[in-house]
Amino acid sequence: MNALARTDTSLLGRWWWTVDRWTLTALFFIAAFGAVLTMAASPPVAERMGLETFYFARRQFVFLALGFVVMISTSLLAPRGIRRLAMASFAVALVLLAAVPFLGEEINGATRWIRAGGLSVQPSEFVKPSFVIVAAWLFAQRRLDERFPGYAVATGLMVLVVGLLLAQPDVGMTVVVVAVWSLQFFVAGLPMAWVALIAALFVGGGVAAYFAFSHVQARVDRFLDPTAGESYQVGRALEAFREGGMFGRGPGEGRVKDVLPDAHADFIFAVAGEEFGLFVCLAIVGLFAFVVLRGLIRVLREDDLFILLAVGGLLAQFGLQTVINMATTIRLMPPKGMTLPFISYGGSSTLALAFAMGAVLALTRERPGRMP
Repeated sequence: MNALARTDTSLLGRWWWTVDRWTLTALFFIAAFGAVLTMAASPPVAERMGLETFYFARRQFVFLALGFVVMISTSLLAPRGIRRLAMASFAVALVLLAAVPFLGEEINGATRWIRAGGLSVQPSEFVKPSFVIVAAWLFAQRRLDERFPGYAVATGLMVLVVGLLLAQPDVGMTVVVVAVWSLQFFVAGLPMAWVALIAALFVGGGVAAYFAFSHVQARVDRFLDPTAGESYQVGRALEAFREGGMFGRGPGEGRVKDVLPDAHADFIFAVAGEEFGLFVCLAIVGLFAFVVLRGLIRVLREDDLFILLAVGGLLAQFGLQTVINMATTIRLMPPKGMTLPFISYGGSSTLALAFAMGAVLALTRERPGRMP
């Protein structure tokens, strides 16, 4: 890339000198940590399931490679291209999400995946980033033209997405979608009366979910009263962090991956803590924080409301998913079944996050005429 001069007017040349290379580098290192941790955590899981030792590791390497192709390709697009791609993706993902209850595969009491050949697709992962961009456009258009029903359409789509997610059920994903949508609505200029109403509905929805879904009730009860029977995976994860200490037991020396069913997925952060210690965990946290803060600093220079809402929403979603995963692992909140971006195993999650971060890179590229 150093061979690309600033005067290079090719598509790749313009991309290289306008994209945020610091964020791109940070994302690369996060994915590199993910590759290493997948190699460390997944073999025992694969062997317990009767699969080839490196089954999950090989698949995740493919997902990460495809993810970076998706991210780079998406980052080449102009804002209009991002909006169009998001609308098309949202339409397809919404249809698949509606089909999940009928065609989906039930795993651990939830129907969230559609199996096609040897692959399982989780449509909700693709709904998340595409809906953020679609909602950003609707909110921005409403601010430009008061006759445009952007607020009403965005609210209707949010209700539809939430209904389809709760039908699976996927309460954790619902919380993320509603939280990010609410943030975007607030930044777009939501009246304070509506802010209070949405906050009340959010709290009421949480209470309703507690009584409506037995698995939610069980997780909350175990979180509030550990003596009533702490979650097995959370308990083993805490032990892993204690065993790892400051510097870890060493690569491959961890034991938690031998007993955790989701050591390669939702609880992969515990494997990092046991094998590599506190300092590596803090480095991972720092990389995630850098991506979010760097993106917010760049987008605050924007005077385009659509870009501000889209990037802010995507970064909030990225950060919130990271916080939920880590907080669950160290028992700061009830388990939510949320993956750690680019580190946990999962094809749908990796590709959807790649699209999201590719959109962030595209929308935060330097453009002529942008405010200094």
